[in-house]
Amino acid sequence: MDSFWDLFKPEELVRYGGLALVLLIIFAENGIFFGFFLPGDSLLFTAGLLCFPTVDVLHVELTTLILSISIAAFLGYYAGYFFGFKTGQALYKRKDSLFFKKKYIYTAESFYKKYGGKALILGRFLPIVRTFAPILAGIVKVDHKIFLLYNIVGALLWPSIVVSAGYYVGSVFPKALNYLDFIVIGFIVVTAIPVINNYREQSKLKKEKLPEE
Repeated sequence: MDSFWDLFKPEELVRYGGLALVLLIIFAENGIFFGFFLPGDSLLFTAGLLCFPTVDVLHVELTTLILSISIAAFLGYYAGYFFGFKTGQALYKRKDSLFFKKKYIYTAESFYKKYGGKALILGRFLPIVRTFAPILAGIVKVDHKIFLLYNIVGALLWPSIVVSAGYYVGSVFPKALNYLDFIVIGFIVVTAIPVINNYREQSKLKKEKLPEE
């Protein structure tokens, strides 16, 4: 890698560490609270694009790639769930730091209250929520059987859609690799919009409640 910032570029991560590094990042980003800053959707999309035969960068079949990522995502959610289950409300009292902000927990909590258990599936497609949703599920002690069901569905659905999208782009636009930086930036912006809107809604509600208090 040419610089430290290459650690945040999906293409460089795939080229440098291959499938093993992709799986490690997906595991951390799906439940380890300090992994929220790691690339998730953009990494899956890039991995799907780079595994297309004509691109010939990530030498893994599409089915193997999706199943491997599904397992890593499934285990990551369980790590987050048990972390939340053990720490309980203590996480709300934790001081903000470089790798942790309480507002992320509140964002996931708001999303969870809005969508219920489905948030564990829908949250897979949203940065930050994806990391903190399983932790929150552990904190509120969601029934293990329910969590298992939503975890399996989300872990299969998320990579199947996002990785396949990258693979499809690689098949339709052979030169897409030349514009990958722009595609990734667009992908990040699109996936971040729902999280930003949710955060703005919560901030607005808090301001409206202040005069009443």
